[in-house]
Amino acid sequence: QVQLVESGGGLVQAGGSLRLSCAASGRTFSNYAMGWFRQAPEKEREFVAAISGGGAITYYADSVKGRFTISRNNVENTVYLQMNSLKPEDTAVYYCAAAANLGRVRAWFNCDYWGQGTQVTVSS
Repeated sequence: QVQLVESGGGLVQAGGSLRLSCAASGRTFSNYAMGWFRQAPEKEREFVAAISGGGAITYYADSVKGRFTISRNNVENTVYLQMNSLKPEDTAVYYCAAAANLGRVRAWFNCDYWGQGTQVTVSS
C-alpha cells in the first residue's frame, strides 16, 4: 500500500503561483511513477503532469506546458507541482496518484493509489 497526502492548495489571483506537495508513505517511493490530475466541477478528471520513478522523464498536458513543473524528491518521498501563471481555468481539485510505470500513470484509470485531493481556486 502507498498512502498519498496532498497539500499546498488555496486561493490565488490569476497570474499567481502555487506549489502543491504530495507526501508518500508505505512502499518504496522511487518504484512508482507519479502523476497529478485535476477535476473541476461537472468535468471529468484530467491528466496534468507525470514523472518517472527516478525523476528523469516528465510529461505534461498541453494546457499546462510551460507553466507547471512536476518534480520529486525520493529521499523525502514527496512529489511537487509548481504552478505558475495560473489562470481561472486551472481551478479544480488537484490529486496526486501513483502507478507502476510512466505509461500507466498518465491515465487516471490505470493509477493504483490516490490522495484525497487539494482545492486550487484561481480568481480573475
